[in-house]
Amino acid sequence: MVNGRNKGAAYERSIAHQLFDELGIKFARDLEQYRTGGHADLIPDNEYFPFSLELKRYRDGPIGGAPAWWKQVEVAAEREGKFPCLIYKYDRKPDRVVIPLASILDGGEGKVETDLQTFCFIVRELMA
Repeated sequence: MVNGRNKGAAYERSIAHQLFDELGIKFARDLEQYRTGGHADLIPDNEYFPFSLELKRYRDGPIGGAPAWWKQVEVAAEREGKFPCLIYKYDRKPDRVVIPLASILDGGEGKVETDLQTFCFIVRELMA
């Protein structure tokens, strides 16, 4: 049987490495998330990184992730004063990233889903 906590932690480490390779920003897992909630899963070493990250790794699920996951990242993002960002992966599927349209278009409403490389391009543009 798969240990969900280990699966999630391994996914967090994997995404942290991929983000470092793409952005040159180091990310550390926030272990406080397990004790109190309302925290992002990964903490960047650059205060100007514009997103609060929530990561989910499951066997399967809905396109765009579960609504509860988005609510969870919205709480953490509001606490941190950043845009929410949900990164999720289902078994045998590529990573997907959900961000608010307002993060890339002033006045934009709704959410945008993309791949990890495009998300990193967006981050680079926002931080330039």
